[in-house]
Amino acid sequence: MTDGPGVPRSSYGVVVLGGLGYTCMMFSWFSHAAFLTPIVETLDLTGTQSGLLVGAIPLVYVPFSIVTGVVTDRVGARRALFGALALIGVAQVGRGLAGGYPALLGATVLLGIGATGITLGLPKLVADLFPSRLLGTMSTVYVLGSYAGTALVFTAKPALGAAAGGWRPVFVWTGVAVLAFAGLWLAVVTVHARRYPARYGGDTGQTFTPGSIRHDLGLVFRHRGMRLLVVIGAAYLLVLHGLQGWLPRMLELRGLSADAAGWSATSFVAGQAVGTIVVPPASDRLGRRRAAVAVCGATAVGGIALLALVGTVPPTVLAGVAVGIGIGGVAPLLRALPTEFEEIGPGLTATAVSLVFAVGEFGGFAGPFLVGSLRDLTGSFVAGLAVLALGGVAIFAAALALPETRAPVADRAT
Repeated sequence: MTDGPGVPRSSYGVVVLGGLGYTCMMFSWFSHAAFLTPIVETLDLTGTQSGLLVGAIPLVYVPFSIVTGVVTDRVGARRALFGALALIGVAQVGRGLAGGYPALLGATVLLGIGATGITLGLPKLVADLFPSRLLGTMSTVYVLGSYAGTALVFTAKPALGAAAGGWRPVFVWTGVAVLAFAGLWLAVVTVHARRYPARYGGDTGQTFTPGSIRHDLGLVFRHRGMRLLVVIGAAYLLVLHGLQGWLPRMLELRGLSADAAGWSATSFVAGQAVGTIVVPPASDRLGRRRAAVAVCGATAVGGIALLALVGTVPPTVLAGVAVGIGIGGVAPLLRALPTEFEEIGPGLTATAVSLVFAVGEFGGFAGPFLVGSLRDLTGSFVAGLAVLALGGVAIFAAALALPETRAPVADRAT
Protein backbone atom coordinates (compact mmCIF):
# COMPACT_ATOMS: atom_id res chain seq x y z
CA MET A 1 0.00 0.00 0.00
CA THR A 2 1.05 3.58 -0.60
CA ASP A 3 0.45 6.85 1.22
CA GLY A 4 0.07 9.83 -1.05
CA PRO A 5 1.61 9.87 -4.52
CA GLY A 6 3.73 6.77 -4.69
CA VAL A 7 5.12 6.49 -1.14
CA PRO A 8 4.69 2.96 0.27
CA ARG A 9 3.62 2.94 3.89
CA SER A 10 6.39 0.48 4.65
CA SER A 11 8.91 3.20 3.71
CA TYR A 12 7.89 5.08 6.84
CA GLY A 13 8.69 1.98 8.87
CA VAL A 14 12.10 1.69 7.24
CA VAL A 15 12.96 5.26 8.27
CA VAL A 16 11.75 4.59 11.83
CA LEU A 17 14.00 1.52 11.87
CA GLY A 18 16.83 3.71 10.58
CA GLY A 19 16.14 6.12 13.44
CA LEU A 20 16.61 3.23 15.86
CA GLY A 21 19.94 2.61 14.15
CA TYR A 22 20.82 6.22 14.99
CA THR A 23 19.82 5.44 18.60
CA CYS A 24 22.23 2.48 18.58
CA MET A 25 25.01 4.68 17.22
CA MET A 26 24.58 7.48 19.76
CA PHE A 27 24.22 5.04 22.65
CA SER A 28 27.48 3.38 21.64
CA TRP A 29 29.23 6.72 20.98
CA PHE A 30 28.39 8.28 24.36
CA SER A 31 28.75 5.12 26.43
CA HIS A 32 32.40 6.09 26.79
CA ALA A 33 31.49 9.49 28.26
CA ALA A 34 28.86 7.93 30.52
CA PHE A 35 31.34 5.39 31.94
CA LEU A 36 34.41 7.62 31.74
CA THR A 37 35.36 7.46 35.44
CA PRO A 38 35.49 3.64 35.74
CA ILE A 39 37.25 3.40 32.36
CA VAL A 40 39.94 5.83 33.53
CA GLU A 41 40.36 3.90 36.79
CA THR A 42 40.51 0.49 35.11
CA LEU A 43 43.02 1.44 32.39
CA ASP A 44 44.90 4.09 34.41
CA LEU A 45 44.41 6.73 31.71
CA THR A 46 45.90 10.21 31.85
CA GLY A 47 43.84 13.35 31.33
CA THR A 48 45.28 13.76 27.85
CA GLN A 49 44.44 10.19 26.89
CA SER A 50 40.89 10.61 28.21
CA GLY A 51 40.48 13.82 26.25
CA LEU A 52 41.68 12.19 23.03
CA LEU A 53 39.25 9.32 23.51
CA VAL A 54 36.31 11.68 24.10
CA GLY A 55 37.23 13.83 21.08
CA ALA A 56 38.27 11.01 18.75
CA ILE A 57 34.92 10.42 17.07
CA PRO A 58 34.23 14.06 16.10
CA LEU A 59 37.75 14.29 14.70
CA VAL A 60 37.19 11.14 12.62
CA TYR A 61 34.44 13.01 10.77
CA VAL A 62 36.93 15.49 9.32
CA PRO A 63 38.99 13.08 7.16
CA PHE A 64 36.41 10.31 6.69
CA SER A 65 33.09 12.09 6.03
CA ILE A 66 33.68 12.83 2.36
CA VAL A 67 35.01 9.32 1.69
CA THR A 68 31.96 7.82 3.38
CA GLY A 69 29.64 10.15 1.49
CA VAL A 70 31.09 9.21 -1.91
CA VAL A 71 30.83 5.49 -1.08
CA THR A 72 27.27 5.83 0.24
CA ASP A 73 26.05 7.57 -2.91
CA ARG A 74 27.43 4.68 -4.94
CA VAL A 75 26.51 1.59 -2.92
CA GLY A 76 23.15 2.95 -1.74
CA ALA A 77 21.80 3.90 1.67
CA ARG A 78 20.52 0.47 2.65
CA ARG A 79 23.86 -1.30 2.23
CA ALA A 80 25.84 1.62 3.62
CA LEU A 81 23.74 1.66 6.78
CA PHE A 82 24.19 -2.07 7.24
CA GLY A 83 27.96 -1.70 6.92
CA ALA A 84 27.95 1.22 9.35
CA LEU A 85 25.94 -0.69 11.97
CA ALA A 86 28.23 -3.70 11.63
CA LEU A 87 31.32 -1.52 12.15
CA ILE A 88 29.78 0.10 15.21
CA GLY A 89 28.87 -3.27 16.72
CA VAL A 90 32.34 -4.73 16.17
CA ALA A 91 33.98 -1.55 17.49
CA GLN A 92 31.83 -1.49 20.62
CA VAL A 93 32.71 -5.10 21.41
CA GLY A 94 36.37 -4.19 20.81
CA ARG A 95 36.12 -1.29 23.24
CA GLY A 96 34.72 -3.60 25.90
CA LEU A 97 37.59 -6.07 25.41
CA ALA A 98 40.38 -3.48 25.07
CA GLY A 99 43.33 -4.23 27.31
CA GLY A 100 44.87 -0.76 27.19
CA TYR A 101 44.76 2.70 25.72
CA PRO A 102 45.98 1.93 22.15
CA ALA A 103 43.36 -0.79 21.64
CA LEU A 104 40.61 1.39 23.10
CA LEU A 105 41.60 4.33 20.88
CA GLY A 106 41.71 2.12 17.77
CA ALA A 107 38.26 0.68 18.49
CA THR A 108 36.90 4.18 19.11
CA VAL A 109 38.24 5.40 15.75
CA LEU A 110 36.57 2.40 14.08
CA LEU A 111 33.31 3.32 15.79
CA GLY A 112 33.71 6.86 14.47
CA ILE A 113 34.07 5.58 10.90
CA GLY A 114 30.87 3.60 11.35
CA ALA A 115 29.18 6.68 12.80
CA THR A 116 29.88 8.66 9.62
CA GLY A 117 27.96 5.97 7.73
CA ILE A 118 24.88 6.48 9.91
CA THR A 119 25.07 10.28 9.75
CA LEU A 120 25.31 10.28 5.95
CA GLY A 121 23.33 7.15 5.14
CA LEU A 122 20.09 8.27 6.75
CA PRO A 123 19.72 11.51 4.72
CA LYS A 124 20.44 9.42 1.61
CA LEU A 125 17.79 6.88 2.66
CA VAL A 126 15.13 9.57 3.10
CA ALA A 127 16.09 11.22 -0.20
CA ASP A 128 15.75 7.86 -1.97
CA LEU A 129 12.36 6.95 -0.51
CA PHE A 130 10.46 10.25 -0.16
CA PRO A 131 9.54 13.27 -2.31
CA SER A 132 10.75 16.72 -1.32
CA ARG A 133 7.47 17.63 0.37
CA LEU A 134 8.26 15.09 3.10
CA LEU A 135 12.03 15.48 3.49
CA GLY A 136 11.92 17.74 6.56
CA THR A 137 9.34 15.63 8.36
CA MET A 138 11.09 12.33 7.69
CA SER A 139 14.48 13.79 8.64
CA THR A 140 12.90 14.71 11.98
CA VAL A 141 12.14 11.03 12.60
CA TYR A 142 15.72 9.82 12.54
CA VAL A 143 17.19 12.91 14.27
CA LEU A 144 14.87 12.19 17.21
CA GLY A 145 16.43 8.73 17.30
CA SER A 146 19.82 10.33 17.91
CA TYR A 147 18.49 12.28 20.89
CA ALA A 148 17.00 9.09 22.30
CA GLY A 149 20.33 7.29 22.17
CA THR A 150 22.19 10.08 23.98
CA ALA A 151 19.54 10.42 26.67
CA LEU A 152 19.21 6.66 27.16
CA VAL A 153 22.88 5.94 27.79
CA PHE A 154 23.16 8.57 30.52
CA THR A 155 19.86 7.79 32.24
CA ALA A 156 20.32 4.00 32.06
CA LYS A 157 24.00 4.03 33.07
CA PRO A 158 23.54 3.24 36.81
CA ALA A 159 21.14 0.35 36.16
CA LEU A 160 23.17 -1.06 33.28
CA GLY A 161 26.45 -0.90 35.16
CA ALA A 162 24.96 -2.63 38.18
CA ALA A 163 23.13 -5.30 36.19
CA ALA A 164 26.00 -6.17 33.87
CA GLY A 165 28.78 -5.94 36.43
CA GLY A 166 30.81 -3.04 35.07
CA TRP A 167 31.55 -1.06 31.96
CA ARG A 168 33.23 -3.87 30.02
CA PRO A 169 30.18 -6.18 29.94
CA VAL A 170 27.96 -3.20 29.10
CA PHE A 171 30.14 -2.36 26.10
CA VAL A 172 30.41 -5.97 24.89
CA TRP A 173 26.69 -6.67 25.14
CA THR A 174 25.84 -3.32 23.57
CA GLY A 175 28.05 -4.25 20.62
CA VAL A 176 26.38 -7.65 20.32
CA ALA A 177 22.97 -5.97 20.37
CA VAL A 178 24.03 -3.55 17.62
CA LEU A 179 25.27 -6.46 15.49
CA ALA A 180 21.94 -8.20 15.97
CA PHE A 181 20.16 -5.01 14.97
CA ALA A 182 22.37 -4.80 11.85
CA GLY A 183 21.16 -8.28 10.89
CA LEU A 184 17.54 -7.22 11.42
CA TRP A 185 18.13 -4.09 9.32
CA LEU A 186 19.60 -6.11 6.45
CA ALA A 187 16.68 -8.55 6.46
CA VAL A 188 14.03 -5.81 6.50
CA VAL A 189 15.57 -3.56 3.84
CA THR A 190 16.33 -6.50 1.54
CA VAL A 191 12.65 -7.41 1.48
CA HIS A 192 11.61 -3.76 1.17
CA ALA A 193 14.04 -3.08 -1.70
CA ARG A 194 12.70 -6.02 -3.69
CA ARG A 195 9.15 -4.72 -3.45
CA TYR A 196 9.87 -0.99 -3.55
CA PRO A 197 13.09 0.09 -5.27
CA ALA A 198 14.29 3.60 -4.45
CA ARG A 199 11.98 5.87 -6.44
CA TYR A 200 13.40 9.34 -5.90
CA GLY A 201 17.12 8.54 -5.86
CA GLY A 202 18.75 5.13 -5.88
CA ASP A 203 21.06 3.93 -8.63
CA THR A 204 22.11 6.94 -10.73
CA GLY A 205 24.89 5.15 -12.59
CA GLN A 206 27.71 6.53 -10.43
CA THR A 207 30.92 4.55 -10.42
CA PHE A 208 34.11 4.46 -8.36
CA THR A 209 36.26 5.71 -11.24
CA PRO A 210 38.43 8.75 -10.42
CA GLY A 211 36.69 10.80 -13.10
CA SER A 212 33.23 10.09 -11.67
CA ILE A 213 34.32 10.92 -8.14
CA ARG A 214 36.04 14.17 -9.24
CA HIS A 215 32.90 15.16 -11.15
CA ASP A 216 30.63 14.63 -8.15
CA LEU A 217 32.94 16.39 -5.69
CA GLY A 218 33.31 19.29 -8.10
CA LEU A 219 29.55 19.72 -8.36
CA VAL A 220 29.19 19.74 -4.58
CA PHE A 221 32.15 22.00 -3.83
CA ARG A 222 31.22 24.59 -6.48
CA HIS A 223 27.56 24.83 -5.54
CA ARG A 224 26.80 28.19 -3.93
CA GLY A 225 24.00 26.77 -1.81
CA MET A 226 26.32 24.08 -0.46
CA ARG A 227 28.94 26.65 0.51
CA LEU A 228 26.32 28.54 2.49
CA LEU A 229 25.12 25.29 4.04
CA VAL A 230 28.69 24.54 5.16
CA VAL A 231 28.72 27.91 6.97
CA ILE A 232 25.40 27.05 8.62
CA GLY A 233 26.68 23.59 9.57
CA ALA A 234 29.88 24.91 11.14
CA ALA A 235 27.93 27.56 13.09
CA TYR A 236 25.33 24.97 14.15
CA LEU A 237 28.01 22.64 15.54
CA LEU A 238 29.84 25.58 17.17
CA VAL A 239 26.71 26.48 19.16
CA LEU A 240 25.64 22.89 19.78
CA HIS A 241 28.90 21.61 21.24
CA GLY A 242 29.83 24.91 22.86
CA LEU A 243 26.65 25.13 24.91
CA GLN A 244 26.22 21.40 25.45
CA GLY A 245 29.68 21.20 26.98
CA TRP A 246 29.43 24.24 29.26
CA LEU A 247 25.77 24.73 30.26
CA PRO A 248 26.02 22.41 33.31
CA ARG A 249 29.03 24.38 34.58
CA MET A 250 27.17 27.67 34.06
CA LEU A 251 24.30 26.33 36.15
CA GLU A 252 26.68 25.17 38.89
CA LEU A 253 28.19 28.65 39.11
CA ARG A 254 24.67 30.06 39.42
CA GLY A 255 23.98 28.04 42.55
CA LEU A 256 22.97 24.49 41.59
CA SER A 257 24.64 21.33 42.78
CA ALA A 258 26.49 19.28 40.20
CA ASP A 259 23.66 16.71 39.99
CA ALA A 260 20.95 19.36 39.76
CA ALA A 261 22.94 21.26 37.13
CA GLY A 262 23.24 18.10 35.04
CA TRP A 263 19.51 17.50 35.12
CA SER A 264 18.68 21.17 34.48
CA ALA A 265 21.03 21.23 31.49
CA THR A 266 18.77 18.69 29.82
CA SER A 267 16.52 21.69 29.11
CA PHE A 268 18.82 22.28 26.13
CA VAL A 269 18.20 18.75 24.85
CA ALA A 270 14.45 19.13 25.47
CA GLY A 271 14.50 22.32 23.44
CA GLN A 272 16.30 20.52 20.62
CA ALA A 273 13.61 17.86 20.57
CA VAL A 274 10.88 20.52 20.37
CA GLY A 275 12.65 22.33 17.53
CA THR A 276 13.20 19.08 15.65
CA ILE A 277 9.56 18.04 15.98
CA VAL A 278 8.03 21.44 15.11
CA VAL A 279 10.23 23.29 12.60
CA PRO A 280 10.90 20.81 9.74
CA PRO A 281 7.26 19.62 9.40
CA ALA A 282 6.12 23.27 9.42
CA SER A 283 8.72 24.01 6.76
CA ASP A 284 7.37 21.08 4.70
CA ARG A 285 3.80 22.35 4.94
CA LEU A 286 4.72 25.93 4.05
CA GLY A 287 7.26 24.94 1.41
CA ARG A 288 9.78 27.41 2.87
CA ARG A 289 13.29 26.29 3.89
CA ARG A 290 15.19 29.59 3.91
CA ALA A 291 12.83 31.32 6.34
CA ALA A 292 12.74 28.28 8.63
CA VAL A 293 16.54 28.18 8.99
CA ALA A 294 16.71 31.97 9.49
CA VAL A 295 14.09 31.89 12.26
CA CYS A 296 16.03 29.10 13.98
CA GLY A 297 19.22 31.17 13.87
CA ALA A 298 17.42 34.20 15.33
CA THR A 299 15.88 32.06 18.09
CA ALA A 300 19.30 30.71 19.03
CA VAL A 301 20.75 34.24 19.20
CA GLY A 302 17.91 35.37 21.46
CA GLY A 303 18.43 32.43 23.81
CA ILE A 304 22.19 32.98 24.00
CA ALA A 305 21.67 36.70 24.72
CA LEU A 306 19.34 35.77 27.59
CA LEU A 307 21.97 33.38 28.94
CA ALA A 308 24.53 36.18 29.00
CA LEU A 309 22.21 38.71 30.64
CA VAL A 310 20.61 36.67 33.44
CA GLY A 311 22.26 35.32 36.56
CA THR A 312 19.61 33.11 38.15
CA VAL A 313 18.67 29.52 37.43
CA PRO A 314 15.09 29.65 36.04
CA PRO A 315 15.87 32.15 33.25
CA THR A 316 19.04 30.20 32.45
CA VAL A 317 17.02 27.02 31.97
CA LEU A 318 14.49 28.93 29.83
CA ALA A 319 17.34 30.33 27.72
CA GLY A 320 18.71 26.80 27.25
CA VAL A 321 15.33 25.70 25.93
CA ALA A 322 15.24 28.64 23.48
CA VAL A 323 18.71 27.89 22.10
CA GLY A 324 17.79 24.22 21.87
CA ILE A 325 14.68 24.99 19.82
CA GLY A 326 16.74 26.99 17.34
CA ILE A 327 19.49 24.39 17.05
CA GLY A 328 17.05 21.47 16.99
CA GLY A 329 15.14 23.03 14.11
CA VAL A 330 18.29 23.41 12.03
CA ALA A 331 19.51 19.82 12.53
CA PRO A 332 17.10 17.97 10.17
CA LEU A 333 17.09 20.77 7.59
CA LEU A 334 20.89 20.61 7.27
CA ARG A 335 20.45 17.03 6.12
CA ALA A 336 17.37 17.64 3.95
CA LEU A 337 18.33 20.78 2.03
CA PRO A 338 21.07 19.33 -0.26
CA THR A 339 18.53 16.98 -1.83
CA GLU A 340 16.49 19.99 -2.99
CA PHE A 341 19.41 21.93 -4.50
CA GLU A 342 19.67 21.91 -8.27
CA GLU A 343 22.62 19.80 -9.48
CA ILE A 344 22.74 17.93 -6.13
CA GLY A 345 19.48 16.04 -5.64
CA PRO A 346 19.04 12.55 -4.14
CA GLY A 347 21.95 11.11 -6.14
CA LEU A 348 24.56 13.26 -4.38
CA THR A 349 22.87 13.68 -1.00
CA ALA A 350 25.44 11.72 1.03
CA THR A 351 28.40 13.44 -0.63
CA ALA A 352 26.82 16.86 -0.04
CA VAL A 353 25.99 16.21 3.62
CA SER A 354 29.50 14.80 4.11
CA LEU A 355 30.96 18.18 3.12
CA VAL A 356 28.81 19.92 5.75
CA PHE A 357 30.09 17.65 8.52
CA ALA A 358 33.70 17.39 7.33
CA VAL A 359 34.09 21.17 7.61
CA GLY A 360 31.48 21.70 10.30
CA GLU A 361 33.26 19.58 12.89
CA PHE A 362 35.93 22.28 13.08
CA GLY A 363 33.14 24.45 14.49
CA GLY A 364 32.19 21.61 16.81
CA PHE A 365 35.72 21.63 18.21
CA ALA A 366 36.02 25.43 18.32
CA GLY A 367 32.81 25.99 20.31
CA PRO A 368 33.71 24.37 23.64
CA PHE A 369 37.39 25.30 23.24
CA LEU A 370 36.67 29.02 22.79
CA VAL A 371 34.10 29.16 25.58
CA GLY A 372 36.57 27.57 28.00
CA SER A 373 39.58 29.58 26.84
CA LEU A 374 37.76 32.90 26.98
CA ARG A 375 36.49 32.11 30.46
CA ASP A 376 40.08 31.50 31.58
CA LEU A 377 41.12 34.84 30.06
CA THR A 378 38.20 36.93 31.30
CA GLY A 379 36.87 35.08 34.34
CA SER A 380 33.38 35.08 32.79
CA PHE A 381 31.30 33.15 30.29
CA VAL A 382 30.08 36.35 28.60
CA ALA A 383 32.84 36.50 25.96
CA GLY A 384 32.36 32.84 25.07
CA LEU A 385 28.60 33.31 24.83
CA ALA A 386 29.23 36.25 22.50
CA VAL A 387 31.16 33.89 20.20
CA LEU A 388 28.26 31.42 20.27
CA ALA A 389 25.85 34.27 19.51
CA LEU A 390 27.93 35.11 16.45
CA GLY A 391 27.38 31.51 15.40
CA GLY A 392 23.63 32.10 15.59
CA VAL A 393 24.03 35.31 13.57
CA ALA A 394 25.98 33.35 10.95
CA ILE A 395 23.13 30.83 10.68
CA PHE A 396 20.64 33.68 10.24
CA ALA A 397 22.70 35.56 7.65
CA ALA A 398 23.67 32.50 5.61
CA ALA A 399 20.05 31.29 5.63
CA LEU A 400 18.85 34.55 4.09
CA ALA A 401 21.34 34.08 1.26
CA LEU A 402 20.31 30.48 0.55
CA PRO A 403 18.47 29.73 -2.69
CA GLU A 404 14.82 29.13 -1.88
CA THR A 405 14.04 25.46 -2.37
CA ARG A 406 10.26 25.60 -2.32
CA ALA A 407 8.82 22.34 -3.66
CA PRO A 408 6.74 22.50 -6.85
CA VAL A 409 2.99 22.76 -6.30
CA ALA A 410 2.41 19.30 -7.74
CA ASP A 411 4.91 17.81 -5.31
CA ARG A 412 3.35 19.48 -2.31
CA ALA A 413 -0.12 18.31 -3.16
CA THR A 414 -1.45 15.34 -1.21
